[in-house]
Amino acid sequence: MLLLISVFASKVANKFGVPALLLFLFIGMLAGSEGIGGLSFENYNLAKTIGDLALIFILFTGGLETEWKSIRPVLVQGLIMSTLGVALTMFFLGTFAWFMLGSFSSVMVGSDGINWVDGLLLGAIISSTDAAAVFSILKSSNLKLKGNLQALLELESGSNDPMAVLLTTTLVNIVKTGDVSFLNLGITLIAQLAIGIIGGYGFGRLMTWIINNIKVNAQGLYPVISLGQVLLTYSVITLLQGNGFLGVYIAGVVLGNSNFTYKSTILDFHDAISWLMQIGMFLLLGLLVFPSQLITVAPIAIIIALFLMFIARPLSVIIGLAISPYNNSEKLFISWVGLRGAVPIILAISPIAVGIPDAKTLFNVVFFIVLISVSIQGFSLGPTARWLKLENKE
Repeated sequence: MLLLISVFASKVANKFGVPALLLFLFIGMLAGSEGIGGLSFENYNLAKTIGDLALIFILFTGGLETEWKSIRPVLVQGLIMSTLGVALTMFFLGTFAWFMLGSFSSVMVGSDGINWVDGLLLGAIISSTDAAAVFSILKSSNLKLKGNLQALLELESGSNDPMAVLLTTTLVNIVKTGDVSFLNLGITLIAQLAIGIIGGYGFGRLMTWIINNIKVNAQGLYPVISLGQVLLTYSVITLLQGNGFLGVYIAGVVLGNSNFTYKSTILDFHDAISWLMQIGMFLLLGLLVFPSQLITVAPIAIIIALFLMFIARPLSVIIGLAISPYNNSEKLFISWVGLRGAVPIILAISPIAVGIPDAKTLFNVVFFIVLISVSIQGFSLGPTARWLKLENKE
């Protein structure tokens, strides 16, 4: 029933320009233990597992739909924003939380106060733009942008999760153990990115070869073959200590820009899988939150969200794209499309899983920030593009 309601809600969202992901979240919240559905769900580990699975297919589909000729001109800028941009956002936001939010420390991390590492952990969790949100809103709003802006935004959102995941898991370990090693952090980051890129390219080529050379009698089996290959790609790259999320995105780009058997059938299948995963993931995350607990963290979440949207994200874009060909209007729009979505919420589950004190309150803060980001930025993408004269009307 929730699945069908969400499908109908997406139709309403498309008609009135409402971000569909926001409606999926609210439907989950309404169905939850404090909503009219009364469904009780507090299994954070299961939610993280399902969220990771959903992100695998969302990122792969995003890669499939990305044209190499469109991302090639923005490859350098996209990689800078997905690495340096994420790190800068974490630094600015974490430092802001450390310096300015001491009076709110009892709300966020307990009565002992907030130190710099605690602040950086919060910054790392919400540092990346969300591929599901960006892909979905750009597609549902039928917004066509001038030049290669859309390619840059999709490349950044599809490839910056590895950096956020690595920074978050490292900082969770630092908060838990007190062991700080920035050298190990740098080495791990480089290794994960390298293995993810190389492995993704290799598996993308392998996918193309297998689909073109395996002979099965039923056309419907070809999408099933591709599904198995996606899971295999993520699993092997992860076992090799690379970043599986980056790997499946790269594999999707390689496969999507190749010629292979039953291409339209496979593309349509993965588009449907991506929508199913987005709906399921956001419904589940909506079930996971208790609306009454959001009220207590509203002041701090609003402050952090405003700082993120108007200071941290713009600063990271200005620095990251300092020597790029983009003009001020384009940089301003890139800053505004820094939507936060499911990834920060899923990452916020990690401190809960390892037993960090007051981690559930941190989860509620992140959830509230995501609601603000998707609501304000998601609703205003079209008007902002038109105001800045960046919409392609051709």
